[in-house]
Amino acid sequence: MNKRLNVRKTHKMFINGKFVRSESERTYNWNSKQIKTSINICQASRKDFRDAIISAKNAFPSWKSKTEYNRAQIIYRCAEIIEGRSPQLIEELALQGISQSKAVTEVKQTIDTLVYFAGWADKYNQIFSTVNPVSSPYFSFSVLEPTGIIVIIPSEKSGLLGILGGIIPTIIGGNTCVTLMPQDYPLCAASLAESLHSSDVPPGVVNIITGFQSELLEHFATHMEVNGLIYFGENIDTITAIEQNASQNLKRVSICHDKDWMYNDSLHPYSILRTQETKTTWHPIGY
Repeated sequence: MNKRLNVRKTHKMFINGKFVRSESERTYNWNSKQIKTSINICQASRKDFRDAIISAKNAFPSWKSKTEYNRAQIIYRCAEIIEGRSPQLIEELALQGISQSKAVTEVKQTIDTLVYFAGWADKYNQIFSTVNPVSSPYFSFSVLEPTGIIVIIPSEKSGLLGILGGIIPTIIGGNTCVTLMPQDYPLCAASLAESLHSSDVPPGVVNIITGFQSELLEHFATHMEVNGLIYFGENIDTITAIEQNASQNLKRVSICHDKDWMYNDSLHPYSILRTQETKTTWHPIGY
């Protein structure tokens, strides 16, 4: 009997709820030191990024209008899916050079992170909204609203946990996002997208592209439909370029230094506030 053919996985990008190749048909070679093999990864172009932004923009009104409880259910469902796919994710993390024990710990911590933020979905507005003291016959309320379309640039050292640590606080607050996978850690992109796709996350809420940060950074910061940008890293030249280009339409920029997501003190509801705007309403007191 002939030996069975090994079916290899095709690593694609995730845009508008679909798994797509780059419109430019470009790829780059990613080399695994663990198995000494080369894998072709899609190299996103400016057009791919624009498509992802259009998708995020179209998804924003519907995602924003969902109740916090509904968003929590969807994120919790994502934790359930990743729990079931743990062996695959552990294997992919190990191929990227992470030790087996650390890969197991990272996947477990990723699941805990999803559950943690799912629990905050219907609570953060209660905690951070305020009733403001005024010296006239009015009520004054300040409540939080999502910023809109957010571009997330994870640290180049990020594995699965660091990537979801940027995505989940962003979408739990009603935003939609486009995320660039780290160039050296791209393998989890397809599996993460498949998990999100299976957990009822609507198309366009999360878009994942792969490619070179150096090529796409200027487009991230200058695109007029982008409302906010989160950068995880400490490269001074990158930070300067982001801040200068983002000033063209006053994007909300958050610079987050590299952190070890394996520690629980990296988890806090304040990360949700990075992509929230405060709306204050005045209302006269009736007599």
